[in-house]
Amino acid sequence: MTGRLTARGLWFLRARWRVVVRLGLWSVLETGQSFLIGYAPARALDDGFLAGRTATGLAWLGVAGLGVVVGAYGTARVYAAVAALVEPLRDRLVRRVVERGVREADRGALSGLTQQVEIARDTFAGLVMVSRSFVFTSVGALAGLFSLAPLLLLVVLPPLAAGIGLFAATLRPLARRQEVFLAADEAMADRLGAVCPGLRDITATGAQERTAADVGRLVDAEERTARSLARFGVVRVAALALGGQLPIVLLLATAPWLLRHGVTTGALVGALSYVTQSLLPALHNLLHGLGTSGSRLTVVLRRLAPERGRDAGFGAGDESGTAEPPAPTEARPPALTLCSVTFAYGPTAVPVIEDLDLTLPAGSHLAVVGPSGIGKSTLTALVAGLLEPRCGTVRVAGEPVRGAGALARRVLIPQEAYVFTGTLAENLAHLRPDPVPEAELLSAAEAVGLLPLLEALGGPEGRVDPGALSAGERQLIALTRAHLSHAPLALLDEATCHLDPGAEERAERAFAARPGGTLVVVAHRITSARRADRVLMMDGRDTAYGTHDELVRCSARYRELVGAWAPVPHERSDPSLALRDPDGVDAVAGPGLAGDGRHVVAHGPVGQMQTPRDLGDGRPFRGEG
Repeated sequence: MTGRLTARGLWFLRARWRVVVRLGLWSVLETGQSFLIGYAPARALDDGFLAGRTATGLAWLGVAGLGVVVGAYGTARVYAAVAALVEPLRDRLVRRVVERGVREADRGALSGLTQQVEIARDTFAGLVMVSRSFVFTSVGALAGLFSLAPLLLLVVLPPLAAGIGLFAATLRPLARRQEVFLAADEAMADRLGAVCPGLRDITATGAQERTAADVGRLVDAEERTARSLARFGVVRVAALALGGQLPIVLLLATAPWLLRHGVTTGALVGALSYVTQSLLPALHNLLHGLGTSGSRLTVVLRRLAPERGRDAGFGAGDESGTAEPPAPTEARPPALTLCSVTFAYGPTAVPVIEDLDLTLPAGSHLAVVGPSGIGKSTLTALVAGLLEPRCGTVRVAGEPVRGAGALARRVLIPQEAYVFTGTLAENLAHLRPDPVPEAELLSAAEAVGLLPLLEALGGPEGRVDPGALSAGERQLIALTRAHLSHAPLALLDEATCHLDPGAEERAERAFAARPGGTLVVVAHRITSARRADRVLMMDGRDTAYGTHDELVRCSARYRELVGAWAPVPHERSDPSLALRDPDGVDAVAGPGLAGDGRHVVAHGPVGQMQTPRDLGDGRPFRGEG
């Protein structure tokens, strides 16, 4: 994702090359100021004050002051050019967020509009300023050092380059850790938002210890990510010391040697001015700007930008917007689309799925229910591309289901989880092309509920023996592996059937909470259907689709499944059908009910048959002697 954002950013700047050129021209004035800040004092000393020519020295100091005035004028013009570069980005991000909010009823659109877009705009402007300032300031300072004495570059340039190189090597892992930290912080905030309003209920039910343990795990996960992020702050300080402060020490330490080799006193003072007044502040701003704001901008753009296309804020076009690339005229494709899909296991077999149409928007949570053998697993296999429909089309994010684009956007977790011999980290990173940072791995394990097993195995580098794991433990590993994948569409084909209800709920909520993620669950408990946004009730040609409450009202087969799912208390036996059932059957035997000797007594033990004169009032059924 970082590579795609970089490419979009370069495309965005290339499309606005006139603004970039104007920005560079005004920045040249700052280069002149950076050049004079060391060169003018050096000349004032060597050619003026040390040579006994006070007027000459004062004249050179006046030139330095003039350079500051001219540089300030250039800086003022720079801000106008930066605004012309930044505002188009903000406009496109706002348009994108509003379109998504209106089209998808995205509850996070308000946050994206009021906070994340502004963060992106301000951070992007700051990055442009500090990056531009460092480049032009460094050019001016290095040119000044060379003009004073080329030997000075041998002292200043190597540590400066080493410091910049050390910092550049940390940029990508720093951005990843920043995103993991924000994810852990959001998980913590979400959990506290659910716990705090229910503190009275938690106390009343005696769930304090369990709630404290759950929140404590989230606190520990956030602490780990914060520590990991802080370690990179130490590296940033080391890079600043190496590139900005070590040259000062080296100039002072090598001063006698430099003076013996033709470097004048004024040149040495000018070199110290270049390092302390130009290079060190510019490097400090660059490291703190890119190190903090740069990673934050990457995270925000990942949340605002879609995975595909180039309309995520980095658009083409000049500063007037007349040459912008055509914006997409159609809505963002759904996460999953099935159109008239029919499938049968053989050319003469009865179709398992027949004429099924389904459209699932991105970010949805769907539960698939139905009797055993009705085709639920077949449906997930079709969406995963493992089976090919007899007719109809299956698309994932608008891409053909067997295309490379769809392959990267879906992940299937079957009932029998696949775990191989190796380390736990190798198992969990199996679906990732790049190494997974430990903090991200721990965060995913915490979200899914794998952390106790991870600790029992000795951490991420602990060895995994598939034969020594229970079926539920293998499922947790497979679920965490899928959670770490970049695929936005997760298909859980009874992937939690070996977990207890609490662990199942935790895993499903972890997948449902993935930013931009879409979840399809083949449910084997009623609680999975209740948690889902929508429910697909598969029953041959009588398939129904809606919310849980809608299906309870309109689908007799779904009510039957719900009744089969619901546990029956041991102390009593309820009627299998509700009173005044829509089918017209009264579940409770009454005095006026005709009998044939084989009625089931609704309020008696299961399977008890009605015998003559067995009613509570002692009267026989109509027609019985």
